[in-house]
Amino acid sequence: MRYLGKIFFALFIAQQAIYADVVANVDNTHVSFGEIVTYNLVLSGEDIKKPNIYTLCGEDVVGTGSSTSINVVNGEYKKSYVLSYKFIPKKSCTIEAVSLDVDGKIQKTEPIDIVVAKFVPSVNDDFSLILSASKDEVYVGEAIELTLLFKQKKSAKVVDNKFTNPEFKGFWLKGEPKQEITEDAAYVNTKVIYKVAPQREGVLEITPANIAIASRKNTKNYYGGFFPEVKWKTYFSNDLNITSKPVASDVDVVGDIEIEASADTLEVNPNEAVNVSIKVKGEANLEDIKAFKPYIDGVSVFDEKIVIKDDLLSQKITFVADRSFTIPAFSLRVFNPITEETKVVSTEEIMIKVNNAKVKPEEELKIKREDKPVAEKEKVIPQAKAFINLDIFWTAAIFLAGVMIGVLFMLLKPLISFKNEKKFDIKDHKMLLVKLMPFEENEDVRELMSVLEANIYKNENIKIDTKKIKEIVKKYEIS
Repeated sequence: MRYLGKIFFALFIAQQAIYADVVANVDNTHVSFGEIVTYNLVLSGEDIKKPNIYTLCGEDVVGTGSSTSINVVNGEYKKSYVLSYKFIPKKSCTIEAVSLDVDGKIQKTEPIDIVVAKFVPSVNDDFSLILSASKDEVYVGEAIELTLLFKQKKSAKVVDNKFTNPEFKGFWLKGEPKQEITEDAAYVNTKVIYKVAPQREGVLEITPANIAIASRKNTKNYYGGFFPEVKWKTYFSNDLNITSKPVASDVDVVGDIEIEASADTLEVNPNEAVNVSIKVKGEANLEDIKAFKPYIDGVSVFDEKIVIKDDLLSQKITFVADRSFTIPAFSLRVFNPITEETKVVSTEEIMIKVNNAKVKPEEELKIKREDKPVAEKEKVIPQAKAFINLDIFWTAAIFLAGVMIGVLFMLLKPLISFKNEKKFDIKDHKMLLVKLMPFEENEDVRELMSVLEANIYKNENIKIDTKKIKEIVKKYEIS
């Protein structure tokens, strides 16, 4: 009878096309939850502007089709078109009227009511989907597990299937879902486990997952015989509501983590690179952690992007300096949702020794003063007292002489500097990188520095235009 019904439905469409310019209909107005409904627009005319229909009854169109037929009416040939749209209504609804332009006239279809029977899961169903969460009340950033269980009867005949994951709006999806398959006496059970973490506070909805199943069934035809037919039906899971609670604003991470930092060397020559690797591991919202890039006076710091894989966050940082320095501890404030306590986890400081390091002028002066013999220091005091007792005339004379010497030195300084100045070799890329650092805020300098860093510290072989280097050196008066 179903096959006969399809014949009558096709004849009904053709008959409507003969007597009307625009007709809308569906293959079934009463369906069960998950069944596909086909919405047809029958159009007759010479100049037809086809509509753009992407949703019906608030659901996305999952398939489209079209066909053309020619009918004879009173000895005249009349062409008609049938546009088909497939969708899956999840509740009873009304397909709104559609306006179309046919031969320059706007015509409107009639609304169509669709009745959807409420889905009631049964232990005897061939297929079922069940969605569950390890917790339904969590903190922002706290990781939880969602389990989607798909049950399929062993006796069910499946030709094809199309699976759609649930939507995780407002959540981070952490890593790839894991899959487990088990069997019992009647069913094959497939578990898909997702690890997610809420991005914001509030009640967050996880929409149902669904799977469309194509099954082969034997259908009785008009003549009493049976023929195989493929029938699609979509099965939906339940939805979930997760309540997400806020945490303190000064918290960096929610969960339970460990942090470590290690340097590839603790002793280098001036302007050689020290590479530090930072690792954060544990169950936490690692996506919220900002890049580590400490400021150290007199040290150039170059950081790479953070990399997150499963429960491990890693970052590499390069330090370059011409004197010894200390890399400060890296720390994070962590809120543990189980104990509801906040603590600070941190690494140890890392001392870096630079051989033959330059000494700061103030340090050099201090060293010289401390290295003077006691006897020599004592001689300074009487000389200072003697100078105080000098005659005013001689004091004025010495002062004028000092001024004249200072003026003479200032006049001769450019000549002396010019003779003694020794320009650095631009082929020494390590020294060039150091010379460029004070001008790092300029875009052209940053571009050149990034290429130099890649060649020096990452062993890349990027060609550098010598002419461009000379232009930058001249532009910023680098010597």
